[in-house]
Amino acid sequence: MKTDLIIIGSGPGGYETAAYAAKNGLQVTIVEEKFAGGTCLNCGCIPTKALVHDAEEAVGKPDGAARFAAAIERKNAIVAQLRQGVEMLMGQPGIQFVHGHGALKDAHTVVVGDEELTADNIIIATGSTAKLPPVPGLGADGGEISPSVVTSEQLLDRTTLPSSLCIIGAGVIGMEMASVLSSFGTEVTVVEFFKECLPPMDSEISRRLRKLMEKQGVKFHLGCAVQRVEGQKVVFSNLKNNKEETVEADTVLVATGRQPRVNGLNLEAVGVKTDRKGIATDDNLMTSVPNVYAIGDVNGRQMLAHAATFQGYRVVNHILGKPDNIRLDIMPSAIFTRPEAASVGLTEDICKEQGIEYTTQKAIYRANGRAQAMEQTEGLVKLIFDAHDKIIGCHAYGADASAMVQEVAALMNLDITRQRLADIIHIHPTLSEILLDAVKH
Repeated sequence: MKTDLIIIGSGPGGYETAAYAAKNGLQVTIVEEKFAGGTCLNCGCIPTKALVHDAEEAVGKPDGAARFAAAIERKNAIVAQLRQGVEMLMGQPGIQFVHGHGALKDAHTVVVGDEELTADNIIIATGSTAKLPPVPGLGADGGEISPSVVTSEQLLDRTTLPSSLCIIGAGVIGMEMASVLSSFGTEVTVVEFFKECLPPMDSEISRRLRKLMEKQGVKFHLGCAVQRVEGQKVVFSNLKNNKEETVEADTVLVATGRQPRVNGLNLEAVGVKTDRKGIATDDNLMTSVPNVYAIGDVNGRQMLAHAATFQGYRVVNHILGKPDNIRLDIMPSAIFTRPEAASVGLTEDICKEQGIEYTTQKAIYRANGRAQAMEQTEGLVKLIFDAHDKIIGCHAYGADASAMVQEVAALMNLDITRQRLADIIHIHPTLSEILLDAVKH
């Protein structure tokens, strides 16, 4: 069967790209071996955000276990409804949905079971899987995985609330799960190798958010290397004093990141090169094999659903010879803790490492009238400017931090300066006025 474009994987990168390609006149075949919607919809972004919503309403209230069970039931209903929507989208004219495992045969052929599909171009959008570090008790060297150990995907399938939870890793997944489960009443402890949580984020925002979560009852062991997991015990070495310590919990969540899903794709035989991050691609997301592209988590560039979507748009535009203004170097992100945090652009640490001349301006939530009215006064916004006063970064934590960072991300796409932002009228009273406070100081 011949078509214009084959996409392997139906996560956000896959299904959004398929719809965009079909809208632009291409005939698309999309191959999925599990569920439409991929990790993000079925066991990632959407399920966790549903739980975040219910967790906010559960804070300080009794019957956490019952509330958690109800939240899981609601989460499952949301996922089922949205999955059905994606399946309907994949049934629109110009798109054929094929269920099964897809593997490359050559630069224009994908094998699915006994069927061979051919196309002018192929996009690999197979996403990622949970990454388990080489630690005894986590399946290291082919060993057994402790029965108390779960990944985030497995935790989201549970209907019973853990009484205690030890999280290995204080990245985005670890911090969101710590915030959600502690809100329902679970005793949460986080063990992190680095000296601060959320290593890629601005260090000041990470520190402030962590301290706030500590006030909410989450315990942190930073600068600690996990040595082994024995049953319900997590044994780790404190790198500051080299002392061995132990945390005991009925459930252990491994949240040490994700790894590209490249197994079973037959990449080596076709000549598609990979590196330590994933499938290697150029600026148009093309692999080492012409007409074969890789988008989303599988290329390891930016493991974000919206990154996958816009990388897919770039690929289709490249195939069609259609210019665009997509700035893949400006990629906002958010962590939906309580309160949330968000970021776009360069951090102070990166500026220092790269020798970039910069200045910063900050503003706090406490001085904002809407924050006071909402009783959401804990928060900070930090803007970073280059030597020409152009905005090159924005980092925030607090209520609606993601919305404020998104506003700045839009302005950064237009190379906005500090003064131009200061001249933009904002609605009063809103939290977004905090941005004006930052540029006027």
